[in-house]
Amino acid sequence: MKSSQVNRLERLYRRRVKPTEVISLELARELADISLEIRRQIGILVSRIGEIAYVVVGDERGIMIPALEDYPLGKRLLRGVRLVHTHLKGEVLSDDDLTDLSLLRLDLIAALQLTQNPDRFSIQTAALVPPDGGHLPYQVEPSVPFQKYDLEFKGFVETLEQTMERGLKEGKVVASGQERGILISVTQRPMEEAVDSIEELKELARTAGVGVLDTVIQRPKEFNPRYLLGEGKIREVVIKALQYGATMLVFDQELSPAQVRSISELTELKVIDRSQLILDIFARRATTQDGKVQVELAQLKYLMPRLSGRGVQMSRLMGGIGGRGPGETKLEIDRRRIRDRIAHLERELKELSNGRYQRRQKRVKAGIPIISIVGYTNAGKSTLLNTMTKSEVFTEDLLFATLDTSSRRLRFPMDREVIITDTVGFIRSLPKSLMGAFKATLEELKDADLLVHLVDCGNPRLEEHINQVNTILAELELSQKPTLLVFNKMDLLPDLKKSDPLAFMKVRQLTRKYGAITISASDRKTLEPLMKELQQRFWHDVEDYLAPGEHNHDEFEE
Repeated sequence: MKSSQVNRLERLYRRRVKPTEVISLELARELADISLEIRRQIGILVSRIGEIAYVVVGDERGIMIPALEDYPLGKRLLRGVRLVHTHLKGEVLSDDDLTDLSLLRLDLIAALQLTQNPDRFSIQTAALVPPDGGHLPYQVEPSVPFQKYDLEFKGFVETLEQTMERGLKEGKVVASGQERGILISVTQRPMEEAVDSIEELKELARTAGVGVLDTVIQRPKEFNPRYLLGEGKIREVVIKALQYGATMLVFDQELSPAQVRSISELTELKVIDRSQLILDIFARRATTQDGKVQVELAQLKYLMPRLSGRGVQMSRLMGGIGGRGPGETKLEIDRRRIRDRIAHLERELKELSNGRYQRRQKRVKAGIPIISIVGYTNAGKSTLLNTMTKSEVFTEDLLFATLDTSSRRLRFPMDREVIITDTVGFIRSLPKSLMGAFKATLEELKDADLLVHLVDCGNPRLEEHINQVNTILAELELSQKPTLLVFNKMDLLPDLKKSDPLAFMKVRQLTRKYGAITISASDRKTLEPLMKELQQRFWHDVEDYLAPGEHNHDEFEE
């Protein structure tokens, strides 16, 4: 471009627009004149106070909008800037224009539809609208001659923002201050398995304090190596997330560092996967020194390969979901310092492990039988420990409510006793970094004389949970340990029989198939069959544990 043309563009930057108008006639004519002269599209991004934040020069077909770092979305539903740009051949707003409007959450987008005469042109505008049952996220207005265009912009954008905020409050109910997420599953597994997995991801999100706004399942023939989802689908999901006021995208599958970066380039939303969500839950739940060290170690091992070429979620210090654990400053340290920290934590974990080993050896020498309660997360393990031993280990109806190992003594008649240990719950797709880090905690299982495998019999996926726990036990080389299968939450079965007879029949069949004992972990009276079985396992001279006049019964007897 000639220096005179550059000077004209520089003068544009110093111009101002009234907050009440989209653009003045005088400024619109100047844009048209320069654009026709240099045969390129020109755009200006105008703030709500009327300052021209950017002047953008493109080519004949389009412009490239810069990163709007000075106008972050944050808690706002709109960006706070509007885009006005020229269309040399009088074209209507393009799909790219409308995508930019949706992805960037602009206050408004306007095209000056030029003719060969810089004094005669039309204007076409589009703006976002509140979510409305799957309709387009924007509304495009018809073109009108610029002289007839009349929009009181300040009032328009304030009303629009208020309407969008009201629509959010009336739509998805999320607690104040809570993170808001869209859950995404991209899998080639059968739909039933995909639904089961994303339902579990919902529970993980609830445990982590994420309000779930929507879920998306895609079963592609081939995975997109860049986005996992198809490019069109990921843009659609991001636009939906922005419409709903989401703050993050949560993937059910583990994302590669490159995929996180690619998705982050499309949006300012945080992008995390199932592993990072689990790590965040563990970071919240760790209370002992053991637990805290293991969580930090697992987080650092997870973050290590993700420190190069950072995306939005690692480009600055942050907190919240996906940013908890090692601490904010550790997210910015270099690889060498992370390796040093990992080495230090591994040494500390080894020392803690040695301490646990010595304590376990004392138990072994004392000849006291050790029982470890294992099972899928939220099966009721801590509740069972509390009821059996009259203790007060923390319990809550959340996944991974218990992270740290707890041990209690359980006394039987005739001065007999055992040590019962509660362990962290298992879950499908447990991150490998966590499996490695928590092997120290799960060492408790190696010294156990009996594993009590507790199952939530009210869960529709109970058989899958049984198989998943057995798989993890095999990975830990514990599949040969004596195991007692116990079906918990039998108090739910009468209601299940009424509401879903087929599911009830399935539970009954599985109980007989596995020879399981049925109990309600919160009701001590239902534990008598379990207590009797434990006594008979360790002391064969026991005839009967049950009090006179009481008898064991089959929960499924008609």
